Amino acid sequence: MSNFNQPLTYPTVSKSEQVDNYHGMAIADPYRALEDPDTDVTKAWVEAQNQVTFSYLNEIPAREKIKQRLTKLWDYEKYGTPFKEGESYFYFKNDGLQNQSVLYTLPTLDAEPRIVLDPNQLSEDGTIALSGISISENGQLLAYGLSSSGSDWQEWKVRNIATGEDLQDYLQWIKFSGASWTHDHQGFFYSRYDEPNEKTKLEDVNYYQKLYYHQLGTPQSTDILIYHRPDEKEWGFTGNVTEDGKYLIISIWLGTDSKNLVFYKDLTNQNSEVIELINQFLANYSFIDNDDYVFYFRTDFNSPKGRVIAIDTRKPTPENWQEIIPQALETLESVSVLNNQFVADYLQDAQSQIKIFDLKGNFIREVELPGIGAASGFSGKRYDTETFYSFTSFTTPGTIYRYDMKTGKSELFRQPEVDFNADEYETKQVFYASKDGTKVPMFITHKKGIKLDGNNPTYLYGYGGFNISLTPSFSVSLLIWLEMGGVYAVPNLRGGGEYGEEWHQAGMKLQKQNVFDDFIAAAEWLIAHNYTQPGKLAIGGGSNGGLLVGTCMTQRPNLFGAALPAVGVMDMLRFHKFTIGWAWVAEYGSSENAEEFATLYAYSPLHNLKPGTAYPATLITTADHDDRVVPAHSFKFAAALQAAHSGDAPVLIRIDMKAGHGAGKPTAKIIEEAADKWGFLVKVLKVEI
Repeated sequence: MSNFNQPLTYPTVSKSEQVDNYHGMAIADPYRALEDPDTDVTKAWVEAQNQVTFSYLNEIPAREKIKQRLTKLWDYEKYGTPFKEGESYFYFKNDGLQNQSVLYTLPTLDAEPRIVLDPNQLSEDGTIALSGISISENGQLLAYGLSSSGSDWQEWKVRNIATGEDLQDYLQWIKFSGASWTHDHQGFFYSRYDEPNEKTKLEDVNYYQKLYYHQLGTPQSTDILIYHRPDEKEWGFTGNVTEDGKYLIISIWLGTDSKNLVFYKDLTNQNSEVIELINQFLANYSFIDNDDYVFYFRTDFNSPKGRVIAIDTRKPTPENWQEIIPQALETLESVSVLNNQFVADYLQDAQSQIKIFDLKGNFIREVELPGIGAASGFSGKRYDTETFYSFTSFTTPGTIYRYDMKTGKSELFRQPEVDFNADEYETKQVFYASKDGTKVPMFITHKKGIKLDGNNPTYLYGYGGFNISLTPSFSVSLLIWLEMGGVYAVPNLRGGGEYGEEWHQAGMKLQKQNVFDDFIAAAEWLIAHNYTQPGKLAIGGGSNGGLLVGTCMTQRPNLFGAALPAVGVMDMLRFHKFTIGWAWVAEYGSSENAEEFATLYAYSPLHNLKPGTAYPATLITTADHDDRVVPAHSFKFAAALQAAHSGDAPVLIRIDMKAGHGAGKPTAKIIEEAADKWGFLVKVLKVEI
């Protein structure tokens, strides 16, 4: 029997004397050695940490029970939303416990489906994942990207859909890119980086992306360079061919900033130049469709909640732009064109609302949705009269509907069968005041009829950044928590996109503390309204949400009983020095700027751990192959937390092997991690099950 209830002994790593000077301030970085994942020192430390963590987790009696229940719940057919290319339909489906979803095709909706690509055949443990697909307009060729062990690096191949055979085409060093076919089906546009150093490719900074055209049947070395900017190392390029095949629309991104540029190239003329349509980073412009030389965009230019405009490329200056659908009270997320009409996807207090307009901007109807939740889909071609959408809520798995654009009627197409009675649970939305009085919405889900006696185990989950909206979403993992009597709360923090660009900017850079204040205020509201108490309250979040958890547990260690920061950004002074980290400077600011440094240093989780403090029970999760938020963030934070922590609560780090930031993670690994997470909370929050 191990010392399950005794204070744990944590592995140590010898500290370095590393001190950096930031604007005249000397700041120690004693765990710098852990930034290199490939040294013997780091590898030994990782192994020793996992040993401590898993020997703790393995002795939690509830863990195996949770894992078995999770596996049973997970085992249901999951369908993706169907879409059409050429004369064929395509969709993704997972039988239940498959590590990766499989791509199918069928000529008509009632025909027998046929497998196009099964990623489960590519590796025994499911760690090779499909990271992107693009089907040629005639529905005959599939370009597809593969990612290994969760890395952002992709390699792309091409498959003949009829025969199932791969062509000889093989493309490498692709990251943050899709593929877009020309209408002659002879090739596609994609973006790539120069070949990295093989040894350090998971840490090295990514600069100088280039946009290429790949001609089928030719080696990558002969691909045609369409556009690059040697003078702008941080620019990234996304090339998409318009539905009429006449233009290549080039969206230029700068880091994670939602502001972008738009250039285009006339594909009807081989010698055409790339033309700069929008050449200043002032707003976001998402291309919707075009009528020959008139381009339609969803933009937040002079409209923080979004609107639709038309730009005549023969008279492209802003004074000639035409407003088609003006800004509304709701936030306009995206727009597509179907049945020669605009289908506009709005968010009203973080819930989906779908409205249809004609091409002149006249309102036609609203799509009736089944309840409080999120709708996605509504993709297709300009003159399609049918489309599909998926509707989901916290307790309803993605249910797929077929929508008739002419009649406005939805009919059920696929309804998943999950071993869970949604009628026993409820979701409500409340609004609470943050520290500065700002009203923030929060979804709360739990069993009907729970007692508000302050004793409910509660999991408060947040993100708050990068213009990302947290809408109601279904998670099998979450059902376990609800079944065990847990409360699940999701506040829509500033920094997200729920209320448009102003809401996003209120949680960026020098305003970032607002995000933490919003999250802390959510915790205080739940306690004040007798849902829970600090000893029963856990906080969780991933990536930028991992930063959120890391900051809040250092700012208010007594407010929470447990913290689950996943793949978090924990070192706010050095994040920009790894892989794509520089791209987040647009969101966070940079330690190289004196004013921004002061803000970053004030909340950086790594730099705000205070020795002798009792921190909440913590389970940090990361992965050895995460090349988005490199594991160094979690490694250094874990080492510093264990050194500073004075309480008896366990502060552990769980390091997944052969996994990355989360995309493409096999089902088996997801279930393992979820069982560990909920098992940990059951133990440390003393949940009775």
